[in-house]
Amino acid sequence: MIWTKSKTFILSGLFCFLLSACAISYKFNGSSINYDKVKTISIADFPIKATYVYAPLGTRFNEELNDIFIRQTRLQFVKRDADLEIEGEITGYNQYNQAVKADGYSSETKLTITVNVRFVNNTNHEEDFEQQFSAFRTYDSSQMLTAVQDQLISEMVKEITDQIFNATVANW
Repeated sequence: MIWTKSKTFILSGLFCFLLSACAISYKFNGSSINYDKVKTISIADFPIKATYVYAPLGTRFNEELNDIFIRQTRLQFVKRDADLEIEGEITGYNQYNQAVKADGYSSETKLTITVNVRFVNNTNHEEDFEQQFSAFRTYDSSQMLTAVQDQLISEMVKEITDQIFNATVANW
């Protein structure tokens, strides 16, 4: 069988048409929300109930938790009777000596934040949970906590809010 230029041209055109007609679309915004069922969310402010209280922690955590849902979902924020409800409290803000040098003094200090979260999915109560989330960072003990605290809190709050987002709406 001898191929002619016209047959090659027709097959090439057909291949290009089929290739352009097929499209694969992925959406990686981090959530797997069925927006036909779930339209609203309420997120209560998380009070600090830890023994040690660093006031800016509460504000930073509450803002970051709200922001992640604003940035990565299309959910409407409401005060009550939401499809998804998130509430809880910051239960731990602690520092511990992590490592000891040969002279007996601490060389590293571990700072930990722990948050207790209650999640209610009013469209599917099988997904409801109460769970603790935490993050930690270590820093050189020769530094004062006040010198590194804001940076470490920023990193840990981001990590914890990501964990909460993934546990509540990512469903991976």
